[in-house]
Amino acid sequence: MFNTKPLAFASATGLAMLIAGTVAAQTTITIGTVNNGDMVRMESLSSVYEAANPGINLEFVVLEENVLRQRLTTDIAAGSGQFDVMTIGSYETPIWGENNWLVPLGDRLPASYDLNDVFPSVRDALSANGELYAVPFYAESSMTYYRKDLFEQAGLTMPEAPTWSQIREFAVALHDPAQNQYGVCMRGLAGWGENMALVSTMVNAFGGRWFDMEWEPQLETAEWKNAINFYVDLLGNYGPPGASSNGFNENLALFNSGNCAMWFDATVAGSFVTDPAQSSVHDRVGFAAAPSQVTTKGSGWLWVWALAIPDSSQNKDEAAKFIAWATSKEYSQLVASRTGIASVPPGTRQSTYNDAYMNAAPFAQMTLTQMGKADPADSTLLPSPYTGVQFVAIPRFQAFGTTVGQQIAGALAGNSSVDQALRNAQQLVRREMVRGGYIN
Repeated sequence: MFNTKPLAFASATGLAMLIAGTVAAQTTITIGTVNNGDMVRMESLSSVYEAANPGINLEFVVLEENVLRQRLTTDIAAGSGQFDVMTIGSYETPIWGENNWLVPLGDRLPASYDLNDVFPSVRDALSANGELYAVPFYAESSMTYYRKDLFEQAGLTMPEAPTWSQIREFAVALHDPAQNQYGVCMRGLAGWGENMALVSTMVNAFGGRWFDMEWEPQLETAEWKNAINFYVDLLGNYGPPGASSNGFNENLALFNSGNCAMWFDATVAGSFVTDPAQSSVHDRVGFAAAPSQVTTKGSGWLWVWALAIPDSSQNKDEAAKFIAWATSKEYSQLVASRTGIASVPPGTRQSTYNDAYMNAAPFAQMTLTQMGKADPADSTLLPSPYTGVQFVAIPRFQAFGTTVGQQIAGALAGNSSVDQALRNAQQLVRREMVRGGYIN
């Protein structure tokens, strides 16, 4: 008889070596992203990419927006290389790209990616000095969502382009807290990309601006006081309890549960509020423009959530392949096949807005209209020295924008008066501008 033990041992040893080799060949791509619905869906579909790319393991770090920004900013500034892919936006991308903190992507995208299919304004928002530093996952403006059934019952008609004064009138008429129905839901959570995205567009609509042409802060002007007093009154008296703790996701949940007569926020929410699997009011939602007041300039924001590769990544080639897939036409087709065409990430590709999508997505036309109206180079009634609609495209904004957001959230919560909040905000912003060498 043959002795099979050495053969068995050899086979086991070979198998172990094979497994060890497979493990060694695994490359982990760490992706820092925000806990918004489209990104959560990307994570859920990541197994499709892994199956098509043996040896690649995708590890997602999904965080709340303010926490994500803090983590990514710390990582990019220190060059610590914790992330291979970062979900950043049209504010960070040009600034970080100019600082050589991001990998240029122009030569890393395959021809099949069809970069020309991406809206030019979106490409420009993710570029610096003619170089592309991120690819768009989705793009958005802002608009007004409202309950058509509640408006009809109350004999009210939402204009296609309402003013903030009209929004307040509707909120007063529809506010019924005894029935857990609130006149309006809006962002109150402090953060330059949370409450200040809303507040900045409201200030724009009331004729205000962050700075005059000499970079002097304008936060104690009549326009700012009018806008913030209006905001605190509207959301404080006709919004849900604890509004100063609500950001995008909290208000989305409130609206989908039937608790908001109106909601002003990002156009990307259109697919969520009309999804029967997520929204109890999916068949009763109307869409209107972002409210204006003194002017329509800058009344609706413009934002791109995008995927970028930090220069500190040790896996640049593999990261580039992943972000090309996650923002491709093929990925959109995958989303459409799994969750319906209306769920395709919006606002980035011209090819998305075909007849099938436009027919399936009742919010699509308003999204296009609002994105077309937003002009980062001309977003204020009076001249201003900066670009950006809901943000100021300078490095210091991330710090002082959040600080101002905290002051306004405090006024909304009743911890200070609006005048005191704006006085504090003016001093804080001016101090930052002196430190940055903008003013003396």
